[in-house]
Amino acid sequence: MKLVLFYTSIHALTDPKLNSPLYFFLCNLSFVDMVYTTTTIPNMLSGLLTDILTISVLGCFLQMYFFIQLTVTGRAILTVMAYDRYVAICNPLQYNSIMTRPVRLLLVAGAWGFGAICTLPVTVIAFERPYCGPNVVKHAWCDPSSVRRLVCSDTSLDNIVSLLFAMVSLVTTSVFILSSYILIGFSISRMVVAQRLKALRTCSAHLTVVSISYAAASFVYISYRVGNFSSEVRIIVSVLYSALTPFLNPMIYSLRNKELRESIRRTLSRFRPAAVR
Repeated sequence: MKLVLFYTSIHALTDPKLNSPLYFFLCNLSFVDMVYTTTTIPNMLSGLLTDILTISVLGCFLQMYFFIQLTVTGRAILTVMAYDRYVAICNPLQYNSIMTRPVRLLLVAGAWGFGAICTLPVTVIAFERPYCGPNVVKHAWCDPSSVRRLVCSDTSLDNIVSLLFAMVSLVTTSVFILSSYILIGFSISRMVVAQRLKALRTCSAHLTVVSISYAAASFVYISYRVGNFSSEVRIIVSVLYSALTPFLNPMIYSLRNKELRESIRRTLSRFRPAAVR
């Protein structure tokens, strides 16, 4: 899975034919997905293989912070990519003048900053709480809600802050993405059939990734709030969400993007052994 993510990132950076803003954002999304899986999956697999199911206190909170931060940052980059698609379809003649390199860097920096702002208060409050033994987190990693159950004091403030920033991150990104596609829809409605099909192909990969990401996140959220789900089912749902979603993102873009497929084909052709005569 990480090989696919790394491969997609390298292609978006090194191939001169993939130097458009779209591939710059795709590279950043692939990097976020790659680091996101690194924060949880290796430690979880190591525990399953060695039966050493321990993590330091500092490591637990660092894992919690980066897990949430990269989740929010991924959503923010998807929002930036929606804006990129809006500019490409609604203002095609001004696309290159709007999406300059400084603007792209500013948008990506804003996505990372947004992820940090939405994550830091939750992690700091959790770190300062007193915890009761045994310190056993009933999850595959240091999930915030699972760690919160070990707190000795009242966690009402923790729950409010966590819910508040979760809603800010989800609602803000989803509103911007939805607004972008509403404007794209109005623009497409005024196009001829050939232009509509081209515009839809341009947005199809991003729409697919956004749909999978938000649908999976909603299902995880519901599984945590509905009492009928056992803790084992919640863990399985979370693991599948954390492992499959980052794997599907580059696969969807690779399979549905002609330029990226051709770039991969060109790269693979360089490693073919020369024919001996």
